[in-house]
Amino acid sequence: MTVDFTLPPALEAHEPPEARGRTRDGVRLLVGRRATGEIAHHGFRDLPALLDPGDLLVVNTSATLPAAVRLDRISVHFSTPVPGADDRLWLVELRRLAGKASRPYAGGSPGEWIPMPGGATLTLVGRHSGRLWQARLSTDVVPYLRRHGVPIRYGYVRRDWPASAYQTAFAHDRSTGSAEMPSAARPFTPELVTRLVARGVLITPITLHTGVASPEAHEPPYAERYEVPEATAALVEHVRSRGRRVIAVGTTAVRALETSVDASGHVRASSGWTEHIVTPESGVRAVDGLLTGLHEPKSSHLMMLTAIAGHDLLVATYEAALAEGYLWHEFGDANLIVSG
Repeated sequence: MTVDFTLPPALEAHEPPEARGRTRDGVRLLVGRRATGEIAHHGFRDLPALLDPGDLLVVNTSATLPAAVRLDRISVHFSTPVPGADDRLWLVELRRLAGKASRPYAGGSPGEWIPMPGGATLTLVGRHSGRLWQARLSTDVVPYLRRHGVPIRYGYVRRDWPASAYQTAFAHDRSTGSAEMPSAARPFTPELVTRLVARGVLITPITLHTGVASPEAHEPPYAERYEVPEATAALVEHVRSRGRRVIAVGTTAVRALETSVDASGHVRASSGWTEHIVTPESGVRAVDGLLTGLHEPKSSHLMMLTAIAGHDLLVATYEAALAEGYLWHEFGDANLIVSG
């Protein structure tokens, strides 16, 4: 069963909460408990009181790249390196600029080269899918983006914001980075992290570098680079053995952890590229909850949420979010789903 709904434009977060007179952790938090079906309304600052000592939050340390390079008529969105290739061959999406927004650009042909700012050249090698190209930049991509790129912005965000608005409190891995912000962790502040630690809540890192989303087609994610460190895998196993909860901060953390579950059901250290997609049929084996944002209708992320929350609770949660005016997207409100 699918979860479908109509998202009113008024419930799209058009700017960071700081621009709305709030702090990062001043967003709302909608909590759903699968065991009881209970739905409750909180502020994000209430999070320490909603977790138990010994619970574990798994956070993504990937930093957000300025992954969009704008030209006169189109914008190039750099997604991920091509698996197994060198650092200059990436998957990219071409988007036609239309005022402050952009739309998918259907043009381009293999062998075509595109002049880029700073004297660089992007050569289209071949189509990877209907939306993405394999393309080679004439210089190393990540340093180039840090000089000439801006954060990816879709039409519901009405103006550009600095790169700092797209970094989370946990971002530190700047060797590559994510095309789009791992936004579930955006509301965390150093003060809130201190309160969580004082409460006895554990925090441990994974890294997953996200590719570009598909706001028009709602395609599932492509292969993404990830790492679950040895210490994180061991801590997840320890927490589970003590009967405490493992709560992923963001769908990226779920994807990394579930990729690292071995045949016996244990989380092991691993790294590389993951194509794992969590569905209600596959279920989850490593996590007991998910802290995330509110996702668009028909988004592939809703399959993962259904696997964790169950269909009935997820439908009720989104009905409550719509009824109470929660805000969607990367600068919006938050949703905590827990098993108990």
